[in-house]
Amino acid sequence: MMRRPLALLLSLALAFPVPAADLPDLGDVTASDLSPATERRIGEQVIREIRQDPAYLDDPEVEEYVNRLGRRLAGASQNPQHDFEFFVVKDSTLNAFALPGGYIGVHTGLLLAAESESELASVLGHEIAHVTQRHIAQLVGKQSQSSMMMLASLLVAVLAAKSNSQVSEAAIAAGQAGALQSQLGYSRDFERDADRVGLQTLEAAGFDVRGMPSFFERLQRNGRLYENNAPAYLRTHPLTTERIADMENRATSMRYRQVPDSPDFGYVRARLRADAGLPTDAVRELESRVAQFPNDTAALYGLARAQLRAGRLAEAATHLERLRKLAEPSPFIETLTAELALARKDGAGAVRTLENAQARFPTSSSLRYAIADARIRAGQAPAAAAGLRQALLGRGDDPRLWGLLSRANAEMGKRTAQHRAQAEVYALRGTLPAAIEQLEIARKAADGDFYELSAVDARLRELKARWQEERRERQGERN
Repeated sequence: MMRRPLALLLSLALAFPVPAADLPDLGDVTASDLSPATERRIGEQVIREIRQDPAYLDDPEVEEYVNRLGRRLAGASQNPQHDFEFFVVKDSTLNAFALPGGYIGVHTGLLLAAESESELASVLGHEIAHVTQRHIAQLVGKQSQSSMMMLASLLVAVLAAKSNSQVSEAAIAAGQAGALQSQLGYSRDFERDADRVGLQTLEAAGFDVRGMPSFFERLQRNGRLYENNAPAYLRTHPLTTERIADMENRATSMRYRQVPDSPDFGYVRARLRADAGLPTDAVRELESRVAQFPNDTAALYGLARAQLRAGRLAEAATHLERLRKLAEPSPFIETLTAELALARKDGAGAVRTLENAQARFPTSSSLRYAIADARIRAGQAPAAAAGLRQALLGRGDDPRLWGLLSRANAEMGKRTAQHRAQAEVYALRGTLPAAIEQLEIARKAADGDFYELSAVDARLRELKARWQEERRERQGERN
């Protein structure tokens, strides 16, 4: 359960008091006291906690796909300049949520429940609309004496990663006392607003607008079927028959467009199935899928991955070879091929596969991570470090790259460089005391040259100053 983020959300909400305000019209953000800078600050602190939680899905391929899809939609939204970051939570419930500042989370259960890419895109478009319309900021602006508790209740509700979380239920109950009913009333207005704007975004991004009403209608049917165990998305996004009818009417007036799913949509869903539960169960489920649809490339990919996970390497190789004959080239296929080579102790072969794939797909960040990992595991740590340093020139804020560089330096016995890189991982994830500790270890290692040790000292002074400033800010908030 995401207990730490939920507790943090409450403390953050109470740390930003909002005075009484008149009720503004929907869309009037000027009356809101939650500024864009404050929204971003809250979102950054929450996402740092989420990334440290076991429920966070640290999977570069899945995350890359969701961000590619989300940014395509964001680029077609009413505010294409807004910064967005999309992430995935390991949770079987059907849910997605928007945090302040443009951070959007998607449950694995939602990814698996969407029957088309347009359906998945419709949910992301809806959440993007919540951000671009600044609904959280407006909600706070609409509250009077209860505004602080209302922000806490809202943020806990949208971040309820476990629909049966006792922490979530207790926190929401604490904020009810009449105020929560008002919040839900406004949120229905916000939901209709997000439906309207989300549909426009979906159409502008080139997706099938019918995906939105079809997916929400299916959610509503499931809600009726299970009554007290309705999909989590319905709990945080109240759904009504009128909303679905409005979505259907709007979609009917838009241009009809039949949009095929991208291969990556199928690969991501198959990957999630292959990596879930016991390996034997995953193999059995995907074998059944392949038997029913022999030429389904996503099912073949999933089966090969599940067999690799189960240690059935020969069978995985057979299905992977069959997949290669049927499917167009894809980073998903190349990464799986490299993983199979590594499992067979063929590190050099894995590196060759990934280097060739990177030449074909130069913008793939997941391939960049996979190449560095394969080089380290293949005994090519110097080449890994060189490639990572080059990549960091343009992406110095990427904690995965710094983490891989730390591993590469450790393999080469370069302790100063190892701990210096690890310090950047912690700094980027907001854990400044751990980052400072790593730099102090790097300084004591003393195996770096004068320039490297000077850089360590300079960075240490900088992070210590930041840490002191943060402590002063927290002290000021408590007072």
